[in-house]
Amino acid sequence: MSCPGGICLEPGRRRRALILLGLMMLVFIVLSGFSFIKSRGQVTPNTVTFAAHHATDGKRVFQAYGCMGCHTIVGNGAYFAPDLTKEYQNVGPAWLAAFLPSAGSWPTEVAVLTQLQNKDIAEAAGVDNIEDYYQKYPGAKTRVERRGGQNTFMPNLRFRANEVGQLIAFLKYTSAMNTEGWPPAVKTGPLPARLERLYGRSVAPGTTAAPAPASTGQPTAAAESPAERGAQHVQTFGCTACHSPEDKKIIGPPWRGIYGSQEKLADGTTVTVDDAYIIESILKPTAKTVDGYPEGTMPTYEGLLNDEQIQEIIAYIKTL
Repeated sequence: MSCPGGICLEPGRRRRALILLGLMMLVFIVLSGFSFIKSRGQVTPNTVTFAAHHATDGKRVFQAYGCMGCHTIVGNGAYFAPDLTKEYQNVGPAWLAAFLPSAGSWPTEVAVLTQLQNKDIAEAAGVDNIEDYYQKYPGAKTRVERRGGQNTFMPNLRFRANEVGQLIAFLKYTSAMNTEGWPPAVKTGPLPARLERLYGRSVAPGTTAAPAPASTGQPTAAAESPAERGAQHVQTFGCTACHSPEDKKIIGPPWRGIYGSQEKLADGTTVTVDDAYIIESILKPTAKTVDGYPEGTMPTYEGLLNDEQIQEIIAYIKTL
């Protein structure tokens, strides 16, 4: 019997090899068939929505802005920034809606409360007040207390209003996924014990960054003039997360020299920046959109700022 290539198999061994090869092919075909079966109880993006937005669209936004260049989803991606798999579950839709349009700074409590005025966000969160929101999404409370108003390392990506909603829908979907324990849960415990594990020695909790003061929306006794009180309101309500008091373009128009100027709007008309325009922009921000800026990203502050506080903010803007 000839042996091509110098390899010979007895008839019995050849038969067994062919049977084994056939079994392997059968297993491969069966397993391939399972890939065409619909998800067995696992959530899919096309079934998750936030308000009128779909998670499938949010996934495209997430990919288009290259978010995985810094973040991870179920451990996949870069490790420069936190894993976002359970982000919606941790901080909820109001915190995300406050953060994403102006990601260069951490949201304050007032910024989160402002987003809760939106009925779609309140309905998605399942609560309509900040106390219940913090109880349901404790991660939001922790971030507001530790970082509220401080700068972040994340750039302002100038998301459009619909893209913010779509991203929230996508993060809602990732939070609903069954990750089977991945990524591993972060060990928790009392802060002093965690600091000791981290540094190998006892570290006083007071040496960490102090939490931001609670936002009350009321002027303090230290402020004397209306403009000074207005400057405090601007910080308390997180206005500088989107509007720079200098000439820097962030999310919204910069404020330096803006009072009394002529602003070109998205519809081609112009408007004088006076008291009436600023009041309308604060209470009804979607009424007019400045040309070159995203539409619908600023929330309304109606019911959060009273007339006196608005006038004090205007007085502050005039000083710029």
